[in-house]
Amino acid sequence: MATVSTPKMTAEEFYDWANRPENADKMFELDRGEVVEMPPPGELHGTICAWVASLLWQFAVRRGRGRVTSNDTGLVVNRDPDTVRSVDVMFFDASAPLSGVEAGYPRSIPAVAVEILSPTDRWGQVQLRVKQYLAFGVPLVWVIDPMDFTVTVFRPGEMQRVLEESDELTGNGVLPDFTCRVADLFALPGQSPPASP
Repeated sequence: MATVSTPKMTAEEFYDWANRPENADKMFELDRGEVVEMPPPGELHGTICAWVASLLWQFAVRRGRGRVTSNDTGLVVNRDPDTVRSVDVMFFDASAPLSGVEAGYPRSIPAVAVEILSPTDRWGQVQLRVKQYLAFGVPLVWVIDPMDFTVTVFRPGEMQRVLEESDELTGNGVLPDFTCRVADLFALPGQSPPASP
């Protein structure tokens, strides 16, 4: 991550700036008004993001409600100074017609925010992101580690819980009736879950 030399921005100014043609192939976050360039994620990260988004979309279709974002969608987690985090996957409990989905950053709070660890992620930075999500009002955060095949579950006011492959990931009352074996997060169609390291 590298800070970009720009004037301090609001989330709205940052959205316009990040979507300029010259920034089209780059990834950025806004940290307390300052622009930070992010390295593009690798294939493993992108695959797990897409797979988790697919599982959550399947859940939304089954229950007939909800929507999912992926592709590092920006979420404004703080104002004055503004901070915009690129969240790997988010689940919003309410449905909306496509014409009602924001072109910019979402105005509503996701029911679940999901972070997928990359090899270069530092745990302290990940915990800061989780803390910001919870403070913003996100009731459930999953941090998925594709190297250790674990999911760490965060809820406001509760101790974090680490789930292993043999455990079941649930919606913790936030997503009623959502269940998924942790091992299934790491087994793509037609494949068996990988052996634990």
